[in-house]
Amino acid sequence: MSTPIRLLLADDQALVRGALSALLGLEPDLEIVAEIGAGDLVLEAVREHRPDVALLDVEMPGLDGISATEQVRAEVPATRVLIVTTFGRPGYLRRALLAGASGFVVKDTPASQLADAVRRVHAGLRVVDPALAADTLVAGDSPLTPRETEVLRAARDGARVAVVAKRLHLSEGTVRNHLSAAIGKTGADNRGAAVRVSEENGWL
Repeated sequence: MSTPIRLLLADDQALVRGALSALLGLEPDLEIVAEIGAGDLVLEAVREHRPDVALLDVEMPGLDGISATEQVRAEVPATRVLIVTTFGRPGYLRRALLAGASGFVVKDTPASQLADAVRRVHAGLRVVDPALAADTLVAGDSPLTPRETEVLRAARDGARVAVVAKRLHLSEGTVRNHLSAAIGKTGADNRGAAVRVSEENGWL
């Protein structure tokens, strides 16, 4: 049998934390290695236990789950983050993806789907609640800055970074940074997908 996927659970509600632990612990390929109740304890616990996937709530004492996500991704990038929250708000989803989360699901997700989300995140995929993703795309203005929009427009024909840099009189590093930011903000996997999402939403 393959090595179980190691999980860390962070939720300030002990009842919820216990329920998640019990449900996910029933899966033969998942192992709970740590449970914590505050956001400011997440990074320390991740350093100690080295989980494959950290399941974080958004609203926790000490530090919110999105800020904790930024810390984990910056310092222990091998650990992927799946946000599991009661608060399915478009703004949270966008911020979580920008912070480096690999997935975002709500707590009423059926146990089998949650376990599958963990496996997909562990495999390097992005997992987002479909209804929330749709709401996020519909809600609000473009998440892109004017310069990110300009760079995406210049890259929409698939031109290489060097070509885009020449078109806009920018350094290649600056172009790469703006493309990376645009990919993250649109929840896309690559710049082609970022262009497509932006076009579909009228951001370009």
